[in-house]
Amino acid sequence: MPMTSSTSGMIVNEADGVYCLTVQIVNVCFVRISEKPGDWVLVDAGMPKSAEKIMDAAEELFGENARPKAIILTHGHFDHVGAIIDLVEHWQVPVYAHTLEMPFLTGQQDYPKPDASVEGGLVAKMSPTFPHEGIDLDTHIQPFPEDGNVPHMEGWIWIHTPGHTPGHVSLFRESDRVLIAGDAFVTVKQESLYSVLTQEQEISGPPRYLTTDWDSARTSVQKLEALQPDVAITGHGIPMAAAVLRESLAKLVNDFDEIAVPDHGKYVDGES
Repeated sequence: MPMTSSTSGMIVNEADGVYCLTVQIVNVCFVRISEKPGDWVLVDAGMPKSAEKIMDAAEELFGENARPKAIILTHGHFDHVGAIIDLVEHWQVPVYAHTLEMPFLTGQQDYPKPDASVEGGLVAKMSPTFPHEGIDLDTHIQPFPEDGNVPHMEGWIWIHTPGHTPGHVSLFRESDRVLIAGDAFVTVKQESLYSVLTQEQEISGPPRYLTTDWDSARTSVQKLEALQPDVAITGHGIPMAAAVLRESLAKLVNDFDEIAVPDHGKYVDGES
């Protein structure tokens, strides 16, 4: 993809044991669970052909031949699973996702095509060129347990936050109120090429061109705002924290239709 944000390649420590790496236009997270060697997980798997960058970052953070306990997926869009096949083949670790995301991760179903007709900017216009096909992780993929706990991530829970995709999840650590939001909301206007390249921070709903259920997306943002997170790492954009985060999330909830929902588009208008 011929787009690279100004923060691409940077590793940022946003919370205790939580590190964020930007891969072109999307963020992946490395979460240290304890001080034991190898006791960490990867959340999401970046852009296509980014496996080497992710593995290099893992070794920088956790040492030579670093290998996670598991890979956790917030959802299966191409920019969140781009390197997953290469990473799984190299690391031989399990992958976890919500059960409603399974058809897209086991080769049974493709995602709906991106909607270039939504308002918002050049990235939206380019979106028909983005891959929307499902992938097949075969026996490597497993569903999250129904009790809400995240495998290999003690102290974290998964929260079903559909709208952007049917099985989208966000991750929350209550002890310090850290939220890994995925694309339930983002902190950059992802439809705008200028905003993507400069990473100008701005609260926004899920990327418009790939969001198919706006009623569910609204409910998901309300659910996350009610958690009152102190730190939010989103799939796109610079992490947000403290009063800025709380005020921005409250505004997004109150003005969701104006901030997040496009004025027009086939998924807004109920077209298939």
